[in-house]
Amino acid sequence: MNHQFLSIEEFNSLIQQWNGKSVKITKHEMDDVDQTVMNLKDIAYERNTRRIDDYVPMHNLLLNGEGHIKTLAAMSSQPLPSSSYEIPLQDNSLYEFDGEKFFITTERGVYKIELA
Repeated sequence: MNHQFLSIEEFNSLIQQWNGKSVKITKHEMDDVDQTVMNLKDIAYERNTRRIDDYVPMHNLLLNGEGHIKTLAAMSSQPLPSSSYEIPLQDNSLYEFDGEKFFITTERGVYKIELA
């Protein structure tokens, strides 16, 4: 595997190639692990200009499509509450790709995106 760190532009260019495919997103946030499987229809970014505090991120990666989320602690599966999966992005977020999986590391957690 050729593991490499990416700029946000390189990350965007590579992940756009997964539009129309089924992806699995694994979120590790503190002691919580969730998995989401979705049919990826569109990838977009949003900027939050009306933030009240630093808890609301300045930027979000929006993975749009239908899917379901599985909480590993509860071992239950439910439909996504909306047709969009949001990943909060920060200026110091790290983007990695190993040839098969993307990793986004933020202050809140680590997100792994792979083909399902």
